[in-house]
Amino acid sequence: MHTLIKHFRIAGLAVTTGSIRRNFITDGQAQGVPLAQLERVAKTIGLVDRMVAPANITALDLCEDATRRLLNEMNLDASSIDAVIFVTQTPDHSQPNNASLLHGRLGLSKSAFAFDLSLGCSGWVAGLHQAALLCAHGGAGRVLLCAGDTLSRLTNEKDRAADPLFGDAGSATIVERTGQATSMHFILGADGNGAQSIIVPAGGARQPTTDLTRKEKVDASGNTQHSENLQMDGAEVFNFSLREIPLAVQSVMQHAGYTPASADALVLHQANKFIVESIAQKIGFEKSKAPSGIVAQFGNQSSASIPCALIDALGDRLAANPLKLVGCGFGVGLSWAAFAGEVGPLTIAPIQPIQNS
Repeated sequence: MHTLIKHFRIAGLAVTTGSIRRNFITDGQAQGVPLAQLERVAKTIGLVDRMVAPANITALDLCEDATRRLLNEMNLDASSIDAVIFVTQTPDHSQPNNASLLHGRLGLSKSAFAFDLSLGCSGWVAGLHQAALLCAHGGAGRVLLCAGDTLSRLTNEKDRAADPLFGDAGSATIVERTGQATSMHFILGADGNGAQSIIVPAGGARQPTTDLTRKEKVDASGNTQHSENLQMDGAEVFNFSLREIPLAVQSVMQHAGYTPASADALVLHQANKFIVESIAQKIGFEKSKAPSGIVAQFGNQSSASIPCALIDALGDRLAANPLKLVGCGFGVGLSWAAFAGEVGPLTIAPIQPIQNS
């Protein structure tokens, strides 16, 4: 699906990470994995450190912290927010939604609507699409988009295929209506036939949690999981990424009239270094234009990874000038969401771990 949306802008970005630093090599050696094997994997897919949240901190807490820091940086009052969109797959409760909980914590106006999007790594771009629609066509002057997860809670520490990948983070993005005709193109899509490739089997209405859903099993590779853990078919996810994401990015660039030479940067979901660099190469972007180092610093941050990459790799430039950006998030549900358009100048709140946790 292609959408062209005008009369909005991204006005500010902030990211708050977990406060506990975990190291890929150290954790792997503690699990008995040979050092040479760890070093080989670390070099290939860029795993070094990841930031995870303490047990008492949720995605809601991380996004609240990012929001409060961003509002302070922008000198904005929370009462000016007309809607809250919260993108997460690790909400505090099945009911009520995180957006309503954040609405209450921030003391927003009763006229401000609040809703969640249940999406993972494609979620920030999909959420941006929804925020843009509210600003351009829905009567909102300012929308708060929060996107984040605590996926480290869902993996089994004895699953060396999944557990080392994920860090925890929450992002806040302020999206505003403008009187300018600047536009952004979006391409949204999904392949639900492959949705089982990234799944937490138990914990929903289809398979409620029981003692049996917490019974651990060891797979052929020696990784341990139970049905309440995040389970991922790495090979299928990689194949999906190389099959669908270059096409989506090329399509949105064509609509925007961009080329790899004319665009300032390609900002992809930071699944891992190898996937990011492989996609960028397939599209024709130079490595210098496609940031891939977020995983090495923070881990795979799910829906918070694109805003984190924007701040980490392009923050100084975005604070000063508009940039022609192309980006794409992709993952859970085998969904994808791509964008192309000018972003900036905007307000940046620095990336920092949550305090007093």
